[in-house]
Amino acid sequence: MPYTASRGPGRPPAAKAAETRERIVRAAREVFSELGYDAATFQAIAVRADLTRPAINHYFASKRVLWAEVIEQTNTTIVSAGIARAREQAGLIDRLSTFLSVTTQAEAEDRSAAAFLVTSVLESQRHPELSSDAHDSLTNSREFVNWAVTDAIARGELNTDTDVGHLVEMLVAVLWGMGFYAGFVGSREELGAVVAKLELLLANRLWKLGE
Repeated sequence: MPYTASRGPGRPPAAKAAETRERIVRAAREVFSELGYDAATFQAIAVRADLTRPAINHYFASKRVLWAEVIEQTNTTIVSAGIARAREQAGLIDRLSTFLSVTTQAEAEDRSAAAFLVTSVLESQRHPELSSDAHDSLTNSREFVNWAVTDAIARGELNTDTDVGHLVEMLVAVLWGMGFYAGFVGSREELGAVVAKLELLLANRLWKLGE
């Protein structure tokens, strides 16, 4: 028999609207990251949130509207927060390390957030209509890295003949690879250790190769 929510019909009477809405968003993030956009249903999200399907419809008129809400919240709380903190730093290494620290700390607290960010990139390829210019995590992180690299050249941290485009893409690949690791592979403890090693690598303090 399919599992159904244990609560009665409608919105939980004792829950505040904001709390219920947040519960739905969190459940949706988990379901979207596990099943993908197409396979995710309001019923599955209702079960995960321990609500009824009408309760989900009360707050979100469609799956696309709910997806957009999850995109906006996840980008704001992880990627945008990491960029804001990183921009306060003075050098390229400190900026990249701060971005990693802030985003991976949030991802460690809520693994579904990292998994959803990776899933959202894949789904934007399958469904371009789901993309949001304002809350595109991949685009926003790429723009941040491009700014950090360009500023590092202006500061003299990098050579003026640095291939900006390919360096930016390499760093973006590393950052999003960490997101994949955080969402689908490593435990919270493993993630912390891996981030620490990556920060040493970026600072050129991980190893000393023999001549």
